[in-house]
Amino acid sequence: MLDLTYTAPTPKVIAGAKHDWELVIGMEIHAQVSSNAKLFSGASTQFGAEPNSNVAFVDAAMPGMLPVINEFCVEQAVRTGLGLKAQINLFSAFDRKNYFYPDLPQGYQISQLYHPIVGEGEVLVELPPGPDGTRTARMVRIERIHLEQDAGKSIHDMDPAMSFVDLNRTGVALMEIVSRPDIRGPEEAAAYVVKLRQILRYLGTCDGNMQNGNLRADVNVSVCRPGQYEKYQATQDFGHLGTRCEIKNMNSMRFIQLAIDYEARRQIAILEDGGKVDQETRLYDPDKNETRSMRSKEEAFDYRYFPCPDLMPLEIEQAWVDDIAASMPELPDAKKARFMADFGLTDYDANVLTADLESAGFFESVAQGRDGKIAANWVINELFGRLNKEGRAIADSPLTAAQLGGMLDLLAKGEITGKMAKDLFEILWTEGGDPAEQAAKHGMKAVTDTGEIERALDALIAANPDQVEKAKVNAKLAGWFTGQVLKATGGKANPAVVNAMVAQKLGL
Repeated sequence: MLDLTYTAPTPKVIAGAKHDWELVIGMEIHAQVSSNAKLFSGASTQFGAEPNSNVAFVDAAMPGMLPVINEFCVEQAVRTGLGLKAQINLFSAFDRKNYFYPDLPQGYQISQLYHPIVGEGEVLVELPPGPDGTRTARMVRIERIHLEQDAGKSIHDMDPAMSFVDLNRTGVALMEIVSRPDIRGPEEAAAYVVKLRQILRYLGTCDGNMQNGNLRADVNVSVCRPGQYEKYQATQDFGHLGTRCEIKNMNSMRFIQLAIDYEARRQIAILEDGGKVDQETRLYDPDKNETRSMRSKEEAFDYRYFPCPDLMPLEIEQAWVDDIAASMPELPDAKKARFMADFGLTDYDANVLTADLESAGFFESVAQGRDGKIAANWVINELFGRLNKEGRAIADSPLTAAQLGGMLDLLAKGEITGKMAKDLFEILWTEGGDPAEQAAKHGMKAVTDTGEIERALDALIAANPDQVEKAKVNAKLAGWFTGQVLKATGGKANPAVVNAMVAQKLGL
């Protein structure tokens, strides 16, 4: 495997009217567990069902109904912890988090405060290389992952005088993934969510669909003067950092960045005016590009946490954890390093091709036993370009990996030229079929008879003595002869063969 080394990116610095300020960001990601049933009931988790149709009695808080833990959701949380190189706690317990919302029928949320199922882990967040090509990455520490049940949904736009409640989401299993305040800028925050989402998808523990609300981010933002963060790192004393404000329920990478930038500047303006930042929960308004106060920020004691009396503590065995670990897939960082080592890919190409499992699997099928760089160019430039143009996912590609690989075999053998390959790509995309058969059917066969190429070139040299002299003075002008030969052969001559013959004939 490749030894990939990185340097830490510089923190985002915002110039205020009086001072420079640095950002400090921590994130709480709510990831819906990929499971057909809810955390404490057998009700379906299907998205888009009729309102209040996926509701069991316990979800609706009917009297006497008791929660029963869904073992698969526990397994998914353990799998996620292993994927984030985190400590798996063999003992964990559920607590009641007490608060009132119309869409929270029980009047409390079953969560884990004191004994979460997953402890400390880490996520390596890569950022675009610097101007000199140096790789930059931030190691973001994970503080904990705990399981909890989701609330329902209040709907306010169906009637001007009433609100409606849909309990379909009530009781759906969530993993709350809490980071340390290690993120130092808006771009890093978005990159962290992208990387975490990628890992969850590889693991199969969350589909990462932000549009459906299956992945949501609460972003904690504060600002401090340069040098204060280093004091915090040395002492872990939060007193060196500024007061944080939490921006709730972000589900867009772009909006996450805009919200952080606005909130940081808002706090800087308050501090430089001699004011004090209040710890509070805020919402981001994308139409006005501003955050606004939602409520004062609660602390744990405000929720009156206490152990859930309806659920026994979870005690899992190390052997069970080991069995889950043995079934773990290859994760993005390892796959990227292997692609670079085995197929000779650049850092950029490997990043693109490992962005999701489907893309990585398609590429690997094409590249196996072939030139990896050529395979990467065709998958990224031609295939992905065409998919993006038509708004298709790779799973819906009309061109299979076997077809693209067969086409590259014809190209590697010199049976078709690069131009023919592009034409054949179009035919396979629209008509399908076997690459070799389609090439033969459409008369695609490269001219391999060097005698025919030589005759065409000799005729050109004899007819264009002035062009010959120019090419001998400036070798770059020899390309004119290559172009004319390709034109004379209808584009069927191999350009590499023609180039070599031109150079030989002209003594270049």
